[in-house]
Amino acid sequence: MAKVKNLAAKAAALANKPPGIFLVDPVIDPVYSTGQLRKYLVTTPSPTLIKRRLIINTKEYLFIVVLLLASTYVRLYNLSNPDSVVFDEVHFGGFAKKYVLGNYFMDVHPPLAKMLFAGVASYGKFKGDFDFKSIGDKYPELTPYVLMRQFPAVLGIATVILAYLTLRNSGVRPIIAFVTSFLLLVENSNVTISRYILLDSPLIFFIAASVYAWKKFEIQIPFSSNWFRSLFACGIALGLAVSSKWVGLFTIAWVGILCLYQLWFIVGDLSVSSKKVVSHVLARGAILLGVPAILYLTFFSVHFQLLSNEGDGSAFMSSAFRATLKGNKIPDNILANVGLGSVVSIRHAGTQGGYLHSHGHFYPAGSKQQQVTLYPHLDSNNKWLIEPYNYTLPEETFTPLVDGMKIRLKHTSSGRRLHSHDEKPPVSERDWQKEVSCYGHDNFPGDANDDFIVEVVRHKTPESAQIQVTAIKTIFRLKHAMTGNYLFSSEVKLPSWGFEQQEVTCASSGVRPLTHWYIETNEHEYIPEELREVTGYPALSFWNKFCESHVRMWKINQGLTEHHAWQSNPIEWPFLLRGINYWVRENKQVYLFGNAAIWWATTAAIATFGIHFLVSVLKWHSGQAIATDKNVYNFNQQTFSYVLGWALHYLPFFIMGRQLFLHHYLPALYFGILAVGHFLEIFTSYLTVKSKIANRASYGIIGIFVIISTLVYVHYSSLIYATPWTKDQCESAKVLSGWDFDCRNYHSSLSDYSQVSSPVEPINTNSPISPPDIQEAKQTDFVPQDAAKEDPQSSSEEPAAAAAQEEKVADEKFIQEQPIVPPLAAEAEETPKAENPVDPSEVEEISASSSEKEELKEKDSSDAVVEEAVVEDAVVEEAILVEEAQTEEEAPVEEEAPVEEAAPVEEEAPVAEDAPVAEDAPVAEDAPVHEATPVTVLAA
Repeated sequence: MAKVKNLAAKAAALANKPPGIFLVDPVIDPVYSTGQLRKYLVTTPSPTLIKRRLIINTKEYLFIVVLLLASTYVRLYNLSNPDSVVFDEVHFGGFAKKYVLGNYFMDVHPPLAKMLFAGVASYGKFKGDFDFKSIGDKYPELTPYVLMRQFPAVLGIATVILAYLTLRNSGVRPIIAFVTSFLLLVENSNVTISRYILLDSPLIFFIAASVYAWKKFEIQIPFSSNWFRSLFACGIALGLAVSSKWVGLFTIAWVGILCLYQLWFIVGDLSVSSKKVVSHVLARGAILLGVPAILYLTFFSVHFQLLSNEGDGSAFMSSAFRATLKGNKIPDNILANVGLGSVVSIRHAGTQGGYLHSHGHFYPAGSKQQQVTLYPHLDSNNKWLIEPYNYTLPEETFTPLVDGMKIRLKHTSSGRRLHSHDEKPPVSERDWQKEVSCYGHDNFPGDANDDFIVEVVRHKTPESAQIQVTAIKTIFRLKHAMTGNYLFSSEVKLPSWGFEQQEVTCASSGVRPLTHWYIETNEHEYIPEELREVTGYPALSFWNKFCESHVRMWKINQGLTEHHAWQSNPIEWPFLLRGINYWVRENKQVYLFGNAAIWWATTAAIATFGIHFLVSVLKWHSGQAIATDKNVYNFNQQTFSYVLGWALHYLPFFIMGRQLFLHHYLPALYFGILAVGHFLEIFTSYLTVKSKIANRASYGIIGIFVIISTLVYVHYSSLIYATPWTKDQCESAKVLSGWDFDCRNYHSSLSDYSQVSSPVEPINTNSPISPPDIQEAKQTDFVPQDAAKEDPQSSSEEPAAAAAQEEKVADEKFIQEQPIVPPLAAEAEETPKAENPVDPSEVEEISASSSEKEELKEKDSSDAVVEEAVVEDAVVEEAILVEEAQTEEEAPVEEEAPVEEAAPVEEEAPVAEDAPVAEDAPVAEDAPVHEATPVTVLAA
């Protein structure tokens, strides 16, 4: 009898003992209940399901510890190598510096991940004394670059652990969750992006946290404390993801679609009241949308507060925005009342092109008269005298400029008047646009084609400034009196002969806001004291700054259309047809490249599930029972959610017209790897019921796949860690022709690396075949070229000349302290160009002697960069730079063109067709000639 009791006690103990890690079954049969009219699926998770998925077996901690130790080694191994700037560390290290210094910059990504890098740098006592200027620049000893790299590496480690926990919560057994997480651990591209100062690792970590929180939320009792806790955690993770990159919007869409999918079943669950259904909708909507929105706005608020000083990125913003920054040069205390005799600068309101501008250069065709453009800098050539159209302006009088008044605008520097006529524009070929020029000469009274009518745009102008034109406040149009066309500018740029400045025309059609202008500066000598009011830009609210920055971010992002050497098409990504070159130095290389075994298995799994899904739908429509087995049911539910995540993070790139790169696929790949986990789960569970031999065979096959994946990781690890490799090893590793890492950089033998080698000529990354003619990438971190000052000799007053020279010296000191990007020829009129196209963010303006320029040219040649930083991660193409830049500092003055003996003849008569033809007088011999500031271009 005692033996029987002992046996019963042992049996009870065995029954209560948790199963081994190989025997855990996290899947239960779906629970159905019967209503009055139909059966329905019970959506509330059962306690058994919660226990099996949420409670980690003590033996599972061994798996977690192994993953933790292995991923720590893989991701933290030799982080100090390379000890120079790699790939987009140029951008994100540079942004960290600007956060430390508080200098405003413009980037196409939200600020969170960049602020986190800046926080880590500050913790490492970084003082902002390293520029992260070019790929390959050696890190100084005091720059905490290893600590900054440890941050994404730690997040990469955490992502592996999150993958394990996510799979356990979605119904995968511990051993399969371990195997799948190990695949993520040895996936080469994920290892690479987690070892450098890049945004991808934080982004994928936040996405992984969102997925984990959502999967945990799915198996909680509705409206319990754990249910709300998981829902809030998901909302916070979504907010962190979208605040790091806009790709987080795809993750929000994924959660939103799954919410609707679940609500469909909740509505069909007859045990859930209508009141609870409404509560589900309100709670999920408020938390999953409200929390991310609050976090997103909060991080931008912190972003604006940290970047309180004038910086290179402020050139992309409006004058009102820049006026909120410390150290700005935006005019304030502007004379408000504008009248005849006022000397004004006129700014275009429809684009960021800048000021109505003219200079001593002529159109090469058409009328061949003096050019009129938009110019983004403060400059004396932006000043115009407002004249009456039919009489001489009396001295010591003030006549206000009012709506409907006909005027002429005289360019104060050249003495010619703003003019339009029936000539084709210099670049635009639309019939509804006509050329705008400056025309006239000394003692020439002007003609009817100089006449413009002021039309106030009332719906954009405060009521107090609608009758009388007021500086800053009044938005107006200038209607050409003879033709009825309006002064117009778009984003079209003039060629090199126009210094790539923005074209100005007169238009009878087109987008109406592109004809809007306003007066920024205003001077009048004889305005009465009682009318001498001052104005300025109004203080912008946080919401105004938030909206404006997003308009600029979106516009810049959409403008990234120029071909890049390392870009790829989305159709290529699932097949891993090529990678991205990150860094080449010292006969070593860093190349972003995926683990082919894992990538191709992921693609095969997704394609297989697509076929399975279509077949299941056809069976269901034909009345056949589907997913009757609990494992198949869970496989369908969970794999569908992960494949949906893969699709939402991948397919939108097909409709994007901008440059795209392999790293854009990594968030989708994460979802794909989770889907592979469920394929391994259904594979083993199906064979388990067959026999023990089949079960063991299934694990043997999975083990072989893991070994192959690990060997692929090891074989290509030199491309991750920049460790020695030989040419033969490199060449033999090129399975596909598109795998274009350059093997010529490596030594023939590993023993050669022990010898001190001479400096290696950089290998071209623009073409994997031929090294010459490196074309640099365009980057986001743009700094408009700082302004050179007017030649003191052009001023008749010595004090003014001395002040100008003193300001020039101060500006040159500022230039030396901060990297300056020349806004191309558009902002440095006749500035000499570098022989090779370069990255605008890598350009420094230096006022130097010719010998210094030659020395810097030699440095440029010897320091030519092997790689190009990919444009997407903080990149703005060359054309966009010119369009966006609107630096208010005094700009480099254009170099005068060779003096023409006579300006081109204006064929139009002032009034009558047979009126005598007026000719431009020769340019005055004593006109000041301004030299362009020398610019030295340093390759990226």
